Amino acid sequence: MPKDAEKLSKELLFSYKHVAKEDKKEFKKSDEFAVAYKEFLNKAKTERECVALAKEMLTKAGYKEFDITKKYKAGDKVYKINRGKAIMATTFGSKDLNEGIRINAAHIDSPRLDLKPNPLYEKNELAFFKTHYYGGIRKYQWVTIPLAMHGVVIKKDGTKVEINIGEAEDDPIFMISDLLPHLGMKQGDRKLAEGITGEELNIIVASLPIDDTDIKDAVKLHAMKLLNDRYGITERDFARAEIEFVPALKARDMGFDRSLIAAYGQDDRICAYPALVAEIETKKPEHTTLTVLADKEEIGSVGNTGLHSNFVYDFISMLATNKKADVRVVCENSACLSSDVNAAYDPTFESVFEANNSCYLNHGCVLTKYTGARGKYSSSDASAEFMAKVIDIMESAGVHWQIGELGAVDVGGGGTVAQFVAMLNIDVVDLGIPVLAMHAPCEVASKIDLYNAYKAFKAFYA
Repeated sequence: MPKDAEKLSKELLFSYKHVAKEDKKEFKKSDEFAVAYKEFLNKAKTERECVALAKEMLTKAGYKEFDITKKYKAGDKVYKINRGKAIMATTFGSKDLNEGIRINAAHIDSPRLDLKPNPLYEKNELAFFKTHYYGGIRKYQWVTIPLAMHGVVIKKDGTKVEINIGEAEDDPIFMISDLLPHLGMKQGDRKLAEGITGEELNIIVASLPIDDTDIKDAVKLHAMKLLNDRYGITERDFARAEIEFVPALKARDMGFDRSLIAAYGQDDRICAYPALVAEIETKKPEHTTLTVLADKEEIGSVGNTGLHSNFVYDFISMLATNKKADVRVVCENSACLSSDVNAAYDPTFESVFEANNSCYLNHGCVLTKYTGARGKYSSSDASAEFMAKVIDIMESAGVHWQIGELGAVDVGGGGTVAQFVAMLNIDVVDLGIPVLAMHAPCEVASKIDLYNAYKAFKAFYA
């Protein structure tokens, strides 16, 4: 290539690079940051557990529960919990609230198996739980893996009982059976999506009968007695419960080089955690911050703890009232990062991606201008002006970032909370982390990408 062409190429063309090739020190920093992140994943496998742990972290950092009657000054830190399943945290800034706030919204629910309201039954001397899957799972991935039981039960007297079985080393685990290959010929003829059906996702919970073997459903009764012994609940209490089954797996380093993290629930706790840390570490911002860890994203952000509801807008309204600002003006001047994951390019399944517009492991956090499906349906589509603003923030802070889309145009797609934030007349764009095997019981992400998302979130709040 002639020298003038070589110079022109450097000036006009661009490609996203492997971060470790560009910055040798980046991996050490990211490896250190990932230690606490893995601990977070192990402690918080449900949205309720995430909220409880987030509250603990915020309280330790000096946050107080928001009180609309109190006067707050720049640097004050508050939080507000919505029904135990979503949490918001704020650091008050030096600028007038009418100049807008800086919002970072992630979600803390993940695909899983929920119990049906009447779940316990016995068949052929085995006791089972009936499940109803939550979110977009590939059902065949959830059989023959160790499962743990998490949740809450509200007893008749109003007592809340928290359940956690399968995480401690001396706990039993649970499992859904599958056919042995010797007898699975007809099953093998099913389409992949039907290889395991929803009504076949039955969790084995017991196999021994209660001592009085003449009683009907003696194994079921034994299982219920053991639950009663441990938690004081009865079968009727399942109707007053929220119980989830999740993989009984710990977050682990992956690969000879330990560059990756394998764990359940990284969609979207891999964004929620650095968002929370960035919020806590923000001391004296110009713009007031608002970090949102929301529920129900995996089923459309519905319900009163999802971002399709008014709970975030209501909190912004409370902040506006407290600061004698106009909530409409606040929203119009605000900016939001919808912090959610994107599908990392997978060379094994390259046909579903478009290489030039995919995100790659170890290339930094991923900026996604629009999500949605096919013709940008269910997308907010960030403006050029806002893209420029966010890119400038990241590049000024030395953040390694890349552009990404969720697969080839006609293949499929997916949405995030961005569309619901945009409904409030707030500028919003998706900024998250590439993930392999998204929605699987064990997802894979890069430590380098996690660390750069953290850097981006801190810069956004600064």
